[in-house]
Amino acid sequence: MSSRAVARQYALALFDVAQKGRQTDRIGREIGEFAALVRSHEELAGVLSNAAIPTAHKRAIVDQLVQALPELSPEVARLLGFLADRDRLMHLDAIVAAFKEKAMDADRVVRAELLTAVPIDEQARGQIAAALGKALGRQVTMTERVDPSIVGGFVARVGSMVFDGSVARHLERIREKLLAEA
Repeated sequence: MSSRAVARQYALALFDVAQKGRQTDRIGREIGEFAALVRSHEELAGVLSNAAIPTAHKRAIVDQLVQALPELSPEVARLLGFLADRDRLMHLDAIVAAFKEKAMDADRVVRAELLTAVPIDEQARGQIAAALGKALGRQVTMTERVDPSIVGGFVARVGSMVFDGSVARHLERIREKLLAEA
């Protein structure tokens, strides 16, 4: 089974537990913070992801970390222990990402990547997000990139869908039409 598939299974199980307890925000935040803690300590991350280190040693480390974080929910603590016991801690970042994706999907939120020729202001960003949200029937969160090659307008990517309102694409359509008529 691929690393992504493994992470997705754990994330979905954790999400189901979190949703039943009406704690998706808290549990999502906690698992994300724990993953960030591990990432921020290079030696710790190395130990927890090293297949040569016995799982019992990893479990002891996780147990100590969990004890040092008394506000950590029992659900997250159980998952971390479970991951340590099965030597799956190397999937922690992927589990966090899959959990966030599932939470966004449940909240009917999608991510969009917005390409513009020049940086845009907050009002234009809001109008684009609102238009995309209306077209998709979901709330949209956007990340932006500036790409002068699109000349003007914007290109928005949401998953595999592309909304191309760029001047470059408009000019390309005109060129294609002129060539077809010639």
